[in-house]
Amino acid sequence: MRRLMLLAVPVLIAGYLAVTVAQVVLTGRSRALPPVDAVVVMGAAQYDGRPSAQLAARLDHVVTLWETGGVGRVVVTGGSRPGDRFSEAAASEEYLVERGVPRSSILSEDQGTTTWESMRGVADLVGVVDSVIVVTDAHHGLRSRLIAEEFGFRGVEVSTTPTSVVTGWTSVRRHLVESAGVALGRLIGFERLSGRG
Repeated sequence: MRRLMLLAVPVLIAGYLAVTVAQVVLTGRSRALPPVDAVVVMGAAQYDGRPSAQLAARLDHVVTLWETGGVGRVVVTGGSRPGDRFSEAAASEEYLVERGVPRSSILSEDQGTTTWESMRGVADLVGVVDSVIVVTDAHHGLRSRLIAEEFGFRGVEVSTTPTSVVTGWTSVRRHLVESAGVALGRLIGFERLSGRG
């Protein structure tokens, strides 16, 4: 009986991880569309006010969603690193305004340096809303959605950018890393996982 129990534990762990990988992959294929109360775009690197290619791909997808109509507001996220003149949120806001999203429709969360911190800031900015679309890369979709739900957002959907620069083996590796993070975060909490708990 003890031997059976010892065999069961790794099988259960492997099964849990396999299911989590599948959920990360499936969520990464989501392309939710408006109408929606808020579109939240997760930050990524910026270079002296210019979004990185990864961030620009996310923002281009936000523009597409905005042009579809039915977006209440857009929330840009992401703080700055030591020595930066601009935050990720500030770079994102300017990029969107240059592409036709009215500045009056954009809210800026410019303090967070992790997904958890950014989503906490978004919750403080917009309060409880009935529907949210999170825009990010495929590997990051599930964790972003789960953290948003942890902060009380209802009707959270994911719309991943179809033009992500994260491809090939880099994408595979990030999916696996995110899967491990989601699996652990569900057990210990995403706040603790982010180092804030």
